[in-house]
Amino acid sequence: MPRYRDVKALGAVAAMVLSQEVVNHAYGKGLFVLAPSGETLVILNDANFQPNYW
Repeated sequence: MPRYRDVKALGAVAAMVLSQEVVNHAYGKGLFVLAPSGETLVILNDANFQPNYW
């Protein structure tokens, strides 16, 4: 899709229940990790997180 050739994408993993193993793996791959918190979502990544761009 030539229209999007210069667009960079970020990835994320979101789930109702996340094991620490999944959180660590996603974080290590440069993905944002989203988890439920009440009626909203929270991003579990810390301030040192460096996202991967595709």
